[in-house]
Amino acid sequence: MTANGSSSSPAAPPEVDLAAAGLLPPLPAALVGGAALDLLAPLRFLPPGGLPAGPPPPVERRALAAALAVANAAYGHPRAAELAERLADPATRVVVAGQQVGLFGGPLYTLVKAAAAARFAEALEARGEAAVAVFWMATEDHDWQEVARAALLAGEEVRHLDLGADPAALLPVGLRTLGEGVTAAFAELAPLFPGERGAAWLAELGRWYRPEARFGEAFARLLARLLGPRCPLLLDALLPELKAAEAPWQAALVARRDEVAAALEAADREVEARGFPLQVAPQPGASPLFLLRDGARRRIEWRPGERFALRGAPGEHPLAELRDALAENPAVVGPGVLARPAIQDAVLGTTLQVMGPGEVAYLAQATAVYRVLGIPGPWVALRPQALLLDARQRQHLAELGLDLGRLLADPEGAARDLGERAGGDFVARAREAVLAELDGLRAPALALDPQLERPFAKTRDGIAHALELFAGKVAAAAVRHDEGRARRLAQLRAACLPDGRLQERVLTGGLLPARYGDALAAALLEQLGLDPRRLSVITP
Repeated sequence: MTANGSSSSPAAPPEVDLAAAGLLPPLPAALVGGAALDLLAPLRFLPPGGLPAGPPPPVERRALAAALAVANAAYGHPRAAELAERLADPATRVVVAGQQVGLFGGPLYTLVKAAAAARFAEALEARGEAAVAVFWMATEDHDWQEVARAALLAGEEVRHLDLGADPAALLPVGLRTLGEGVTAAFAELAPLFPGERGAAWLAELGRWYRPEARFGEAFARLLARLLGPRCPLLLDALLPELKAAEAPWQAALVARRDEVAAALEAADREVEARGFPLQVAPQPGASPLFLLRDGARRRIEWRPGERFALRGAPGEHPLAELRDALAENPAVVGPGVLARPAIQDAVLGTTLQVMGPGEVAYLAQATAVYRVLGIPGPWVALRPQALLLDARQRQHLAELGLDLGRLLADPEGAARDLGERAGGDFVARAREAVLAELDGLRAPALALDPQLERPFAKTRDGIAHALELFAGKVAAAAVRHDEGRARRLAQLRAACLPDGRLQERVLTGGLLPARYGDALAAALLEQLGLDPRRLSVITP
């Protein structure tokens, strides 16, 4: 049964090759195509459709697993004790994904990552290997703009919500409460979901997203509720047992700081030499570590003579202070983006990391830390990308004859294609005839004066461009002429590209059950494909 009560739906979701459609950044696109694999060494890129091979690295995880059993039980995870016991066994393969703890679950791709990690762990278990999925909640981050916003589709309009101005710049979000801004957000949401399903889901969300609740706590309770027994173990980056396990590795980064800096610089040069953009700008003198002091999380910068400074703060400090902090209070030190993957994998004994396109792109720089610290490189899988289309939307896509890949990559071109099929193609035919006549002028013109080559080319290009623009306007008018066709196109475009961006990067995952109910998470877990080259079209 579909969302509008219809029982019919297209037999199969439309196929979209993400790399061919230009919907993958350059380095991930090269990786799924089998190129540039050595840039990730010592990490190994998982081929599409494959599973990691080889034994997991031997890592002692019992203390961390015990803490996760308690934390996840508090979040409402129905399998907290079972999965934590499995994690404690060093023979268990660990599949890791992670993201910031965004308002109401953050962008939809956060939920996709968690579901993909669970699916990979299940695939390993089906092969007869003990496995557990872990979701790293990046509560140490202090980027308020990343976590304090939410968005939903209301008709064809994207409605944006936020928690207001940053009340404590540089304070990790895991140490913050949501504040009264969340009450105002619920007040804006209520009129947008007038039905019973929407009201019931907002009431449930309100149990977790309270002014006095912390970001990580609310996020974890939401994820455990949505994914239920198949939810990964949820790991708060500020968990004391995790910070204790990280401390020796961070101390090694301090001790070998010059070697780390040289390795990061060499990795930057190699990435650029291959023609790929750097995701993290080079920062001479900067460490890959942060220190929390006086309520502010600041990057540590190395200074000569066994000293360090904190970015944006006055003064310098003896390196002994940092070593003492790691020994006595490791909670105040944390890894930055280039050190976190390696430290995460050292602590968890990761078999497989599931990462988004942007994360994979910066991983080529982060491999330097693995090499310096001698941390075994796990397998890396590019996460699948997903698009929610209900049965009615898929039916409209089929009726209009739209190519979904073209709609996502070039919505204006897709609209022009539709208009031409609707009778607006006469300008295109005339354009071909005009350009053919123009091409016939070139030879006699150049016979008179070879210097006419450039004026001829300029004239031809100008006329061709003007006719192309006019053809687009005619095609758009042809679509508008059929009001039903125009309305369906507008609705599909808004659903697939809210605010002109891919749906999973805009719409907030935790608000979608207000429309789809429990069918959302169930459909995602069942229909999500693990081949990163193909867009997963999910129909709740």
